[in-house]
Amino acid sequence: MAEGNQTVISEFLLLGLPIQPEHQRLFYALFLAMYLTTILGNLLIIVLIGLDSHLHTPMYLFLSNLSFSDLCFSSVTVPKLLQNLQSQVSSIPYAGCLTQIYFFLYFGDLGNFLLVAMAYDRYVAICFPLHYTNIMNPKLCMCLVVLSWVLTTFHAMLHTLLMARLSFCANNVIPHYFCDMSALLKLACSDIYANEVVIFFVVSLLLVIPFALIIMSYARIVFSILKVPSSQGIRKAFSTCGSHLSVVTLFYGTVIGLYLCPSANNSTVKETVMSLMYTVVTPMLNPFIYSLRNRDIKGALERIFCKRKTQLNL
Repeated sequence: MAEGNQTVISEFLLLGLPIQPEHQRLFYALFLAMYLTTILGNLLIIVLIGLDSHLHTPMYLFLSNLSFSDLCFSSVTVPKLLQNLQSQVSSIPYAGCLTQIYFFLYFGDLGNFLLVAMAYDRYVAICFPLHYTNIMNPKLCMCLVVLSWVLTTFHAMLHTLLMARLSFCANNVIPHYFCDMSALLKLACSDIYANEVVIFFVVSLLLVIPFALIIMSYARIVFSILKVPSSQGIRKAFSTCGSHLSVVTLFYGTVIGLYLCPSANNSTVKETVMSLMYTVVTPMLNPFIYSLRNRDIKGALERIFCKRKTQLNL
């Protein structure tokens, strides 16, 4: 529908992944397997933490919320990606695009804040073990979780409303597999200065500061453990922080590189691959890194299976 020399866009076309047609079935199977792993891994953690009273601690409260966040974050983009690969239906309604932006930001930010809370929890547990119970009391833990949910609501709503005020011209092709804010801004006909300023300053606050806090927390943990001059202390330091920091760096590094330090040399393919890292790979890895390699989680699994076996024998 035309309005003067502008066109009211009712839908966008997602170009999807730059994959040759003969390879689409292979990538469909790959991303489907990764998505199912993400869903099942995170659901398993949520169920285990809910069923086992031994896991009703601050760390696992944050973990259950992180698992829910990862599950939802992946579900915002991957099902549409799979649909595009399978049926070649690449269109997404205008309202659906804004909805995807809102929930993408919402669950992405939620995971971001929960990672900070988890890093702080580990810092207190390892550096101040005698005061851990007093510091990480139930009231503080619930406040951190609720604050994470509330802050993400306002941030996601802010960007979604700023996107809704923009006008779009005849070009409605998004060179991405989801409604990415940066890609949408390039299609806008109206002034995007306010959007760019808000993205830079708000995203700087919500990404760089949490990332710095996480790095500082784990650095203090490493220094605290290394005070014990033993090879066991060094192994403990790297086992505690190494795998966690690798996932944190993967998530924050790609997001900061895409949104805060965009390069003119970045190709669409490069940006798409970087996006896949934090939308598909990181939510799949988190259950393995944070929980499924954990003794407490393994113990919970054994207790539940033993309980089921005992009930069946009776």
